[in-house]
Amino acid sequence: MSSTVKSKAEQSKVVPKKSVALSGIVAGNTALSSVGGTGNELHYRGYDILDLAPACQFEEVAHLLIHGKLPTKAELAAYKAKLSRLRGLPISLQRALESLPAASHPMDVMRTAVSVLGCVLPEKDDHEAAGARDIADRLIASLGSALLYWYHYSHNGEMIDVLQGDDSIAGHFLHLLHGAEPSKTWTHALDVSLNLYAEHEFNASTFSSRVIAGTGSDIYSCITGAIGALRGPKHGGANEVAFDIQKRYSDTGQARSDILERLSRKEVIMGFGHPVYTSHDPRNVVIKDIAHSLSKQADSSKMFDVAQAIETVMHEEKKCFPIWTGIRP
Repeated sequence: MSSTVKSKAEQSKVVPKKSVALSGIVAGNTALSSVGGTGNELHYRGYDILDLAPACQFEEVAHLLIHGKLPTKAELAAYKAKLSRLRGLPISLQRALESLPAASHPMDVMRTAVSVLGCVLPEKDDHEAAGARDIADRLIASLGSALLYWYHYSHNGEMIDVLQGDDSIAGHFLHLLHGAEPSKTWTHALDVSLNLYAEHEFNASTFSSRVIAGTGSDIYSCITGAIGALRGPKHGGANEVAFDIQKRYSDTGQARSDILERLSRKEVIMGFGHPVYTSHDPRNVVIKDIAHSLSKQADSSKMFDVAQAIETVMHEEKKCFPIWTGIRP
């Protein structure tokens, strides 16, 4: 899609955000994104996520966020070539990954990889912006390599070649994961997911990284701390909890009855409700469509149907719209 997406002004009537701790306290300013201004919107640098997510490759969104603009066709080709060159892992990082046990959490592996890279390829002391952008590019290019190098080594004893010639970060990740070139459908699905995850204003992990940056520390320390915050079950780890909820039901009837029983006990059902999205999470409709498509392709709709049943109950009983992580194929 490149630079064909047109920026949208926020013209809808603003819906007040829910009152939570520190409501109304200004933490900082950002041009990167705006969340929930009308109760249900998400914009990256002024572009609606509903336009970006299904139409862009992740590299286009990354270029927008890191380098300030959607790339032209030529800029996108150059950016992809740069990221492809940055997929490799220093030998010292490979040895560190080989020392991690198979039981490690993937977020811990990525946190460790960033920390090691900060020692091996440190940021310059002047913290110059161009250098920081180069480090950001290296991280988005190589973290998939690091995660899957660790995975195959710790589980299979295999030292995989991470320098595959895949066209995109999404395709590269899936190729390394499965050991074969992925279908266009799978690659598109991962691109969409990466786009939806890419930016979310002042969430807990972003705030953590801003605090670390405020001390004058390096970008690797900022990202290491951010990953630590993201790992928590009340932040990025919430999608794992939501997925575990879906897996415990054998069919939609069991899901409906159990969720109703839990609601009667006033239990929190992970994946629903948001203090900023007062209407609904705009990312849900995008990922739900992808999940439905993948379920049909796999001829296995159980997980999708269970998720749909849970969403329906929550909407009927609590008038709660789902956070996008609550829908999985």
